[in-house]
Amino acid sequence: MDKKILRVGHSPDPDDAFMFYGLAFDYVKIDDFKIEHVLEDIQSLNVRAMQGELEVTAISAHTFPYVADKYYIMKTGSSMGVGYGPVVVSKKFSTLNELRGKRIGHPGNLTTATLLTKIYLEEFIPVALPFDEILTAIEKGDVDAGVIIHEGQITYQKLGFKKILDFGELWQTETNLPLPLGLDVVRKDLGFELASKISDGLKKSIEFGFNNMKDAVTYALKFGRGLDFELGEKFIKMYVNELTIDMGEDGKKALELLYQKAYGKNLITQKVDFELV
Repeated sequence: MDKKILRVGHSPDPDDAFMFYGLAFDYVKIDDFKIEHVLEDIQSLNVRAMQGELEVTAISAHTFPYVADKYYIMKTGSSMGVGYGPVVVSKKFSTLNELRGKRIGHPGNLTTATLLTKIYLEEFIPVALPFDEILTAIEKGDVDAGVIIHEGQITYQKLGFKKILDFGELWQTETNLPLPLGLDVVRKDLGFELASKISDGLKKSIEFGFNNMKDAVTYALKFGRGLDFELGEKFIKMYVNELTIDMGEDGKKALELLYQKAYGKNLITQKVDFELV
């Protein structure tokens, strides 16, 4: 790695773009590094993280057990739903029982939305699709239902889809904790000291966004699909919140519980220990 370049992977979505606004325009700096933004959908970033390609990257919480040897979890930058999360929707079905044996579109095998579907739903046929094609696939009848992430979580109703289950609501009822969905991680071979500086830099970038809300949201909406300013700001605030600045003890407990549930269902092969920077 050219020590002057820091490659940062994140999704081309409003919430991620908002978090990195301060870094993207050099309002926040990390030593003398030049930040190179790598924008890809979360499933692609998950796959890249398996190879340890990027120094810093967003990943699904589900992916971390497979990259724990390569990355630290940053205490800042996580996406956690507080009573909301990925939503299972359909046009012709209304209950979970009706989905037994049915085709459910999901946004990729390494995403947390898919992990939650496997934890809580039984006897369904998983169909991996790009996240932004799931509603269309339901409409066309290619799948019977779908797990919706990103801005689809707040636009599905006006498009005529019915909510069957919100994983965030279910999780909060069960655990009284936030639902961990996405993480930002930093490669261990950079060393703990630099990893901590990078975590602090991202924290300052998020705080800069909140302190310059109008400009940061306007920038972030370049990455929103069909969102006006009001809806865009609402979506950003759903997943960029106090827990994003620092996940704290509740966030850490929630993440540990997610991995315990996944391990208990044999959806990950080993128990997960992690250190936050």
